[in-house]
Order: sequence, then C-alpha cells, then structure tokens
Amino acid sequence: MASAKKKVSDLPIIPVVLCSCLKNAVPGKLPAKLLREIEGRGKLHHCAADAYEAMDAAANAEGIDLAPTSRADTYRSLETQEYGFYQRYTTDVIAGQKPKVYKGQAWYLKKGMAMLATPGQSKHNLGIAIDIANANGKRLEWLKKNAVSFGFSWEVVPSEPWHLRYVAGDKTPERVKAWLDANGAVAPVVSATVTASNAPAKPATPAGVGLHWKFNGAEWVSTKNKRTEA
Repeated sequence: MASAKKKVSDLPIIPVVLCSCLKNAVPGKLPAKLLREIEGRGKLHHCAADAYEAMDAAANAEGIDLAPTSRADTYRSLETQEYGFYQRYTTDVIAGQKPKVYKGQAWYLKKGMAMLATPGQSKHNLGIAIDIANANGKRLEWLKKNAVSFGFSWEVVPSEPWHLRYVAGDKTPERVKAWLDANGAVAPVVSATVTASNAPAKPATPAGVGLHWKFNGAEWVSTKNKRTEA
C-alpha cells in the first residue's frame, strides 16, 4: 500500500502554458472553433485533442486503453461546472472548513462530496483537462512514463491521479508531431497576432491524403478521419 501511494505522489506536476489562442478566452465559454470531439467522447481544445489522441494511439499500441471518465470530464461549459459545484457545495457554514468564494458568497464542501474547482477556475473550462477512466495499475504506470512526452501533466496529487491537463501550449511535443505526420497532418504554427488578413500559408497536403484545412482565427487546422472542428 505504501508503495502504491508513493507511485501516485511521484506523478509530475508541470505548470500550464496556454496555447496563444486561449490567452483571452473566457473559461467555460470557448467558441466552437477552438473545440473538437475526441475519439471516445467529449471535447477538448484542438491542441489538447491532438495530444490526447496521439497519446491514446501510443497507449493502444501497447495494449493500454485510454478513455475519459465521462463527457463532463473533458471540456466543461461554465454552466456544467456550476451545476456540479452547486451539487457539492453549500452556503451553510461548516465549522473548521475553509470555504471557496464564488459570486461573492462562501461555499462549503458538503460531507461525503469530492472537491470541485470553482466555476471558471477549472482547467476543464479551458478544454485542456481530461479525467482518465480507471487511472490505476498498468494504465497509471503507462501514463506516468509517457504522459509528459505528449504534453500532459498532473495537477492535484496524490488525490487525483486521473486528472491530466495539457501544459505544452503552442510547442507541439515531438511525439504529437510524429502522430500528426503519420496521419497526414502537419502541426500548425500558432501566433497570437495572426489574423485572417495575415494568416500564414496553408500547410502542404501530402499527395493522396484527403485533408481539408480550415483557418480558425489563430491557425490552420486539418480535418481528416473524424478529426473535425465541433
């Protein structure tokens, strides 16, 4: 038991670097162009979605299956975060507990409830966090060895070994680039100052590959084999 706890405590926590197109985004109110469905269920910001699907493919190749615990444990709208928050927290004072403050009120965690981030402060609200189902045993060991190389890191350890967030920002990890290349896509170059009028040239499409490119206001995004914008 002590060994298992140590393994969870050793999970790396790396500060988040946001993709430039998220710098002025309102948490929980991301425009549809910044999100897309991931294989399985749920949505992520497209940079995190690329990284997750690359990681999932690598895990699958080694007999490890990755999936989010639910759609609500990928991108969450502000309304979804609020719903969960109101279910778990109360304004009734609970002695000895430090409350969270939301909308000018103090909120206390109800007995027996798991903690949840204050609406607007969760990385799920930015589409860069995903909770991995059954993140234990061989699956957790695989993630511990590989997640960082795909741009992911933990946030709350040892209590939430399932909670990963994309921390690489615009610097697409090499393993993600390799997966994009293998799937006929090119990791886009992102610039915070890019506009439709000075957009970079559309990336070249390899011969025989059925890619479509869409400029989303910050970068060119490829769509292929269900890799589409939501």
